[in-house]
Amino acid sequence: MLVAAAVCPCPPLLVPEVAAGAASELDAARAACTDALGVLAAARPDRLVVVGPSQSGGVEVYPEGTAGSFRGFGVDLDVRLGGAGGDSAGARELPYALAVGAWLLGRTGWSDAPIEGLGVAEPLEAERCIEEGRDIAARAERVALLVMGDASACRTLKAPGYLDERAAPFDAEAARALGAADVEALRALDTELARELKVSGRAPWQVLAGAAEHAVLEGALLYEGAPYGVGYIVATWS
Repeated sequence: MLVAAAVCPCPPLLVPEVAAGAASELDAARAACTDALGVLAAARPDRLVVVGPSQSGGVEVYPEGTAGSFRGFGVDLDVRLGGAGGDSAGARELPYALAVGAWLLGRTGWSDAPIEGLGVAEPLEAERCIEEGRDIAARAERVALLVMGDASACRTLKAPGYLDERAAPFDAEAARALGAADVEALRALDTELARELKVSGRAPWQVLAGAAEHAVLEGALLYEGAPYGVGYIVATWS
């Protein structure tokens, strides 16, 4: 059963080495992520699943020990799911969203429970995401989720997806739902609108909704902002 969840944004810029001179602009988001991971640790889960968007066509599982890298951003920095550095447990490398999750866990020294990663593709239908969440919640008596994903990328003229007037209302509702642990609102997110607004978190958030279906959890919104025109949300469920 799901006992806790942390929702965090997944831009590689969250990693100071990648952000370089702009690192301080995301200090508040990083601090909120650290607080969110503290909620996961306090829940004492038997298993932690890191869920995030991937470029695969469906769902991909990444076992503990799988490696990731930020070399594609010109930074000589490697991470591992379950600890920083080391060799991958498999041939595939973590997608960037899960690599950011691994980095967050590594900087907080996570060692409380076995870890695995789950990459979910942006086009994945809502019901499939919810089914994946149900399956995750049934894997152990006490399951925690670290859910990686961004809101819209269309908040300003300089945003990656340019300005879309629908972006701010979408992000506001997503932040409200995540901050209130509103499972039904997450289930009802508009998949097509999320795609148009370049929302990478829609599928991971709906995995969370499926995992929390039979749990009684309270939500808290720790951070909401749109640096660089992209919506970033940090929330906890416990």
